Amino acid sequence: MSDIVRLSRINFRHLLVLRQLLEEQSVTQAATRLCLSPSAVSKILSQLRDCLDDELFYRQGNQLLPTAKAKRLGPVISAMLREMDNLFTEEGFRPEGFQGRMNLALRESSFELLASAIASVQQQAPGMTLAVHAKESTGFQSLCEGRVDLLVLPHDLGQPPTGRNELIWERLAEDEMCCLMRAEHPLAAKELTLDAYLSFAHVGILDADLQQPFFEQSLAQLSRRRNLAMEVADFGAAASICRHSDLLFTCSALWASMAAQASGMVVKPLPFAYGKVGYSMVHHQSGSRDPALQWLKATLLSGFKQSISQG
Repeated sequence: MSDIVRLSRINFRHLLVLRQLLEEQSVTQAATRLCLSPSAVSKILSQLRDCLDDELFYRQGNQLLPTAKAKRLGPVISAMLREMDNLFTEEGFRPEGFQGRMNLALRESSFELLASAIASVQQQAPGMTLAVHAKESTGFQSLCEGRVDLLVLPHDLGQPPTGRNELIWERLAEDEMCCLMRAEHPLAAKELTLDAYLSFAHVGILDADLQQPFFEQSLAQLSRRRNLAMEVADFGAAASICRHSDLLFTCSALWASMAAQASGMVVKPLPFAYGKVGYSMVHHQSGSRDPALQWLKATLLSGFKQSISQG
């Protein structure tokens, strides 16, 4: 089949159905979102399989899992649909008139800093459905598959957690690391030395996407290491554990100064050099010209800076 004939058999509805199937991974749920019948969605999926010469999805239990080709098409389809939407609007992006869904993924620690900015997004773009996913369940692969539009995370600034060239990194803010402990901790009223820091057990954060942090590497260069007694999924859980024990938590100073979970706890600077850390936004390169994504990033950046200045 020639390329022209193949393209002539794919229309706007095919693209919408494919994007929705990638998001929902269910024919029934995709049909509900598109106000179509499940049989209509199944028929369109069959047509797509024929035109693209690929199964696109395979069933595993109650889920439709995308093939490698479907994953590659995800961000391209999302960008195409937004570009097509822009054809009907001559003026610049108007958040108050936007109708659609944006998928944001972030860690719980980032949510603490972005909560007011996220609320501002909803106020300025009431027609936008902003789905906020947990970073722990949606990693960098979700950006590449088009299931997530924007990812926000803390990391070592000199070492982005992934080397994927198709992902665009934009810095939100620089930060510092600190040591968090309960007010009743034996070290709370003392200067925090390296020996004291290492004499107590620590709680760490689980994240398969992140490499060994620089502060751990700095300790290794000193031939020292922490006693990591526990690992949890998010900063709030770590702070809660510390509030009820003598465990220490090494975390973002911005988060410690603003998070409700850290209120009333003692914050001390780390007693060794550890490099620069901060928060960044990450998106797939296919969204670089997407006005909705650009507006979302600008709004989050503005709100982030405002939260820091008020914190």
